[in-house]
Amino acid sequence: MPEKLALEAKNQGVEKFVHISAIVNEGSESKYARSKIHGEEAVHKAFPKATILKPSVIFGAEDNFFNQFAQMTKFSPFLPLIGGGKTRFQPVYVGDVAKAVLLSVEKNFAGKYELGGPKIYSFKKIMKLVMEFTGRKRRLLNLPFSLAQIPARIPFIPITTDQLKLLKHDNIVTDHDKDLQSFGIEPTSVYAIVPKYIR
Repeated sequence: MPEKLALEAKNQGVEKFVHISAIVNEGSESKYARSKIHGEEAVHKAFPKATILKPSVIFGAEDNFFNQFAQMTKFSPFLPLIGGGKTRFQPVYVGDVAKAVLLSVEKNFAGKYELGGPKIYSFKKIMKLVMEFTGRKRRLLNLPFSLAQIPARIPFIPITTDQLKLLKHDNIVTDHDKDLQSFGIEPTSVYAIVPKYIR
């Protein structure tokens, strides 16, 4: 689909093309990660001057990240620390990503850009933030990747086997020459936004 859109845009004489992908590890076995990589390659081939934005996990009022784990605290006595909770994330505010999209259209930002927030958090720290922001204390349960694959197949556990594969790699900005700062955007803190909606 990204390839079809990029080719059609080029054929129609569109001057700017912005593709939103994601930060993924190129060595990941995740189908999600592979699809993102293939999508980026297809867009670049069809529209060489395209802007490709690669955000870390995005947070905002209707996100499927902080909200998902906050929902777990309603019925679960514990929060899972997949792989020991060591995977690192750099959550980025949806409003900052939107600004980067608009600036990509208004100005010349051809190439790939990794978008992350101002701070890197471990998975364990994110679970602690969820408890802090919701006011609900839950036990943190260490789940090695081998054991986590079992509940990942149970419908009421909000994580899939493919997401488990993603959690084996950090999700942080690696190219600091092409990040939010390149757009003149000061990254918004998790503390400035998430407590307002997660409670």
